Amino acid sequence: MDPRSNHLLAALPDDEWERWFPHLEAIEMPLGKVLYESGIRLSHVYFPVTSIVSLLYVMENGASAEIAVVGKEGLVGVSLFMGGESTTSRAVVQSAGMGYRLKSQLLMLEFNRAGPVLHLLLRYTQALITQMAQTSVCNRHHSLDQQLCRWLLLSLDRLPTNELVMTQELIASMLGVRREGVTEAAGRLQQCGLISYRRGHITVLDRAGLEQRTCECYAVVKTEYGRLLPAIKAT
Repeated sequence: MDPRSNHLLAALPDDEWERWFPHLEAIEMPLGKVLYESGIRLSHVYFPVTSIVSLLYVMENGASAEIAVVGKEGLVGVSLFMGGESTTSRAVVQSAGMGYRLKSQLLMLEFNRAGPVLHLLLRYTQALITQMAQTSVCNRHHSLDQQLCRWLLLSLDRLPTNELVMTQELIASMLGVRREGVTEAAGRLQQCGLISYRRGHITVLDRAGLEQRTCECYAVVKTEYGRLLPAIKAT
């Protein structure tokens, strides 16, 4: 597995890459693995390659909702170099695969050099903040069908295939809605021929149809990633 399949790692200048490469650790990222919990000091940052990580806000009563997804376009653990060293969110693998991790102190050494790495990570963070803000707006103002389409498209952008291994219970947890709502929304998309769903597996049959059915939030996020990270493909 090539670590430069992660777009942030691929964007590193040669000097920085040569310093990072010996310290990158390849790891399996199985479905449901918690990379960090709310309030825990981050020991590593993670660079997904074939996996997707969901950033979740968890309420006191155990209810949760997704605030962003991170895949091969980025890294998990931006709060480290933004000065917090911990975060209020939980990071959970939503789609199993592989990735790399780097010790936090090594990332901070690079960040504090105030060179290309600092600017790259800050641009990525701004794109991630845009995704978080747009997710909040979408969850408040758009239909569940639109939210599900947005979520499927964001996931597809980060996967090598058009198939997602995902239960309706997990999708409901990500979107912060009832499982029955996801069942109904997925049923409507299937009736329209946009997806095929069998227990635990969703196959996208008509991506263009999903893009037509979703709200503007998906395009806003995708455009912002492309604007801020022009050297990195968002899909």
